[in-house]
Amino acid sequence: MTAAAARRAVMTLFSDPSSLQSQRVRLVLAEKNVTCDIVDVDPLDLPEDVIDLNPYGTAPTLVDRDLTLYDARIVCEYINERFPHPPLLPVDPVSRANTRQYMFRVEHDWYPLVDAILAGGKGATKARKELKEGLTATAPVFVANPFFMSDEYSLVDATLAPLLWRLPMLGIELTGAANKQVNTYAAQMFTRQGFIRSLSEAEREMRGN
Repeated sequence: MTAAAARRAVMTLFSDPSSLQSQRVRLVLAEKNVTCDIVDVDPLDLPEDVIDLNPYGTAPTLVDRDLTLYDARIVCEYINERFPHPPLLPVDPVSRANTRQYMFRVEHDWYPLVDAILAGGKGATKARKELKEGLTATAPVFVANPFFMSDEYSLVDATLAPLLWRLPMLGIELTGAANKQVNTYAAQMFTRQGFIRSLSEAEREMRGN
């Protein structure tokens, strides 16, 4: 551990202010009202602490004293367990497993499409089409419960909300019933105080806020 990291007395999150994954972690911290030193970093010019502590050299990277975590889902689940109130995973094993599976599907099916769109090139058009179709097919699920497949806010919502916030920037506009259903859910997410606090200046500018 570097001397600088060793001196950190509070939890520190090295966060890319434009990153979907970084906002996801910031959102969980905000929903939990956790005091955390958030350090904005440039993913192309990471500080020495991140390079030394994270073998993949990525953001988000969370440092909590002697512990370093650098996978967004692991970070989110750690924060949820480290600060148990309010709980963001169900108590019973079956519901908890289902929630984790929903997160996996969003990460596996939709997050890579966001990356492909942002990368541009030939793959962006195909990725944009696939993401729009995926959201359209899933749209009724967004309004089937108060939260995504749940009566309570969960880590799935914290995984979905940053993606939905970026849809205009990604050039995705839903139509018809799907537009209404997804926007109804999204509006509920975006007005939560935790979500508002999670936004970086770069993310506010994505929607002209």
